[in-house]
Amino acid sequence: MKKTARSAALLAGLLCATALLAYEAGGLAYTKRAETKLLAEPKPLAAVAGKLTFGKKVEIEQVQGAWLRVSDGPVGGWIFAGNLTDTKPAEVKGLLDGAPVLASQTTATAAARPLDEAAAQYAASQNLASVQEDLEWLVTTCAAITPEEVDAYLQENKKGEFQ
Repeated sequence: MKKTARSAALLAGLLCATALLAYEAGGLAYTKRAETKLLAEPKPLAAVAGKLTFGKKVEIEQVQGAWLRVSDGPVGGWIFAGNLTDTKPAEVKGLLDGAPVLASQTTATAAARPLDEAAAQYAASQNLASVQEDLEWLVTTCAAITPEEVDAYLQENKKGEFQ
């Protein structure tokens, strides 16, 4: 796959990410990843001090830019704010790309659902047939990108927790 296509797909995925919320010391938050690493320092490559599961309630002890020092009882460490949410996420069965949320529950995915037969017929009658092909390309391209490649892209471009 061409580097530009991969970069475009990664950028599209990043644009779907939620904006960082303003957190304060003493507040509460919840983990929103299947597994969230607690780091020993507020640095993306710091040693892992522990791990938390999806939907775990944590207390915010300290805020340092986009990094939060949190604790879950005796377990504590630093988490990038983008890995937390201020509301308890709904628990659903099944994992999709490391996030325990059904694809149909996300706004971006709801807008990009594969076309059903009636929609495909309408697209063809309006000369929009490439929409289905574009969507299939996007789904195929995204499926080929590994979490390790996303982390490498974020680190290389100083995005997300690698800022």
